[in-house]
Amino acid sequence: MFVRLLMLQRYRIVAALTAILLASSASGQSVLILGDSISAAYGMEKTQGWVHLFEQKLQPYCNNSRVINASVSGETTAGGKSRLPELLDAHQPDIVVIELGGNDGLRGLSPIAMRRNLETMITLARDSGATPVLLGMRIPPNYGPQYTKLFEQQFQLAAQQHDVPFVPFFLEGILEHGGFQQDGIHPAIEAQPLLLRNAESVLGPILPDCYAGSDEAAKADEHV
Repeated sequence: MFVRLLMLQRYRIVAALTAILLASSASGQSVLILGDSISAAYGMEKTQGWVHLFEQKLQPYCNNSRVINASVSGETTAGGKSRLPELLDAHQPDIVVIELGGNDGLRGLSPIAMRRNLETMITLARDSGATPVLLGMRIPPNYGPQYTKLFEQQFQLAAQQHDVPFVPFFLEGILEHGGFQQDGIHPAIEAQPLLLRNAESVLGPILPDCYAGSDEAAKADEHV
């Protein structure tokens, strides 16, 4: 028993040292989040939203990284497209996360125009030297099957055409884990960690240095 405890303690020390070394060697990267109310933490404190949780997750293992939350409640893809050039000049991000389109759908705007806006933002980000990431969205079925299908397809087409890391439905699993606020549109506070996990499915591979330390620490905790 004593030997086993000693081995576990040694494993934790090695894992902690590995995490420290990874953190010190990880190159800082800046991540620009260009989103709408879902990423602007609508209906809650900013510190409770998934973007803040993402920033907290990076800090212990990649403390040179920056997360710039440029999300605005009510933003459409047209609005994001018009704001992006100035944001790129001001922050020169390494990664641009595009979480827009939901308001286009809720307002019944053209899905084709939405895709063109998304593609323009992807191109602007890539031309600036950043890696674009696309978080897809769906809309309620009451908009009609033809419109909802066409809407969803535009995210897939934009991602495939430009070969970008892509989450087909950013709100996947929300109903089962945390649910929505009373308006039935915005994810609740309890659902924010799930939003983070959905985003991490594509952000993790782009930020391997930042997530390697986190994985080592998690493995150490599993052996306690």
